[in-house]
Amino acid sequence: MLVEFDPPDRFVAGTVGPPGQRTFFLQASAGPRLTSLSLEKEQVSVLADRINDLLDSYAGGAGGDHAAADVVDNAPLDTPIEDEFRVNTLSLGWDDGRQVIVIECLDRDPDDPEASADPSVLTQEPRQVRVVLTPATARAFARRARSVVSAGRPPCPFCGGPLEPEGHICPRANGYKR
Repeated sequence: MLVEFDPPDRFVAGTVGPPGQRTFFLQASAGPRLTSLSLEKEQVSVLADRINDLLDSYAGGAGGDHAAADVVDNAPLDTPIEDEFRVNTLSLGWDDGRQVIVIECLDRDPDDPEASADPSVLTQEPRQVRVVLTPATARAFARRARSVVSAGRPPCPFCGGPLEPEGHICPRANGYKR
């Protein structure tokens, strides 16, 4: 099952919940169609980094920071926020003919059909969402994704672990709360 947004009206990363208990989402929309996918914080971070790397390598001057500055989307996620599936595998590519970035989100690794923990998933077709972005839109997505990831709990100045409002047991402080 493939859902394609070529191009989407909107493609953003966002979260639901307080820091430390956030659920991360990718959300794509085109007209009345809205698709939300849940994923891990690290997946959002790596996706943003790889998009920037890909644009730096292949896009040349197209869609640089000046063009991306015009594509700012700081609005919250659209409602209702119900994930179609949890992203297991992300792929990223550059279409040289069209000069666009292609992002594919899959519910499981297509090369490892046994990777799913849910046996009922193996009887279904893999679910996939494909999003095609211009360089400027992709750069703006990556900028927002980086800010969403960094908006969590601040790091401990001693061990680098996340600080809870009530403190945390710091291994660098011999197990004492800071």
